[in-house]
Amino acid sequence: MTMPTLTLISHPLCPFVQRAAIVLLEKQVPFHRINVDLGDKPAWFLAISPTGKVPLLQVQDAYGAEEILFESVAICEYLQETRPGPGLYPDDPLMRAKHRAWIESGSATLEEAWGYLNARDQASADLKAASLKDKLAQLEKILGSGPYFAGEAFGMVDAVFAPVFRYFDVLETDSTESLFTDFPGVNAWRKALSARASVSAAVSAAYPALFQAHLQRQQALLMKEI
Repeated sequence: MTMPTLTLISHPLCPFVQRAAIVLLEKQVPFHRINVDLGDKPAWFLAISPTGKVPLLQVQDAYGAEEILFESVAICEYLQETRPGPGLYPDDPLMRAKHRAWIESGSATLEEAWGYLNARDQASADLKAASLKDKLAQLEKILGSGPYFAGEAFGMVDAVFAPVFRYFDVLETDSTESLFTDFPGVNAWRKALSARASVSAAVSAAYPALFQAHLQRQQALLMKEI
């Protein structure tokens, strides 16, 4: 049976796109990638994206029928259920439910990290840093011996948190590094994720420069440290 042709509709900086790309790469699934300018969204993109956001996964079967999937978690779960390769969830239903809960927490952690990184003044940065540290403290409590979220096996929770930690790998300022000082388990986890081939390949070589350029345009306080 011929597997569907996949196209990932993307933006170079989107962390939610990275989730899908990491899963595709972990499962060694061939795919095409098309980047869109979210500041000037093309008509064809708006016609197929219910939310006007990325990622989208365009699935075309052997007969040419086309479907569009949206929302990163839905895309990742589709890939988990339909593609061979390593399983990214535990077999046990209770543990699987716990992992899905931490995936939801990953989205909340991403929101706090984004607010901190884009803060333009010290008061806003301090507020977001405190919220982010609360999230990291919760992670520190439940992490095991690593190197990944659930131990030796890379999983869906890792795919969700890797794009969050990538921001800090790119910047590595005194302020960003200090966020992880009290969380050695989380710090070791983020370094293991950074070294993972699928995580590295989920973005282009231009990603660090593009992200820093974004922060410059936002007049982010952190850019004064670089």
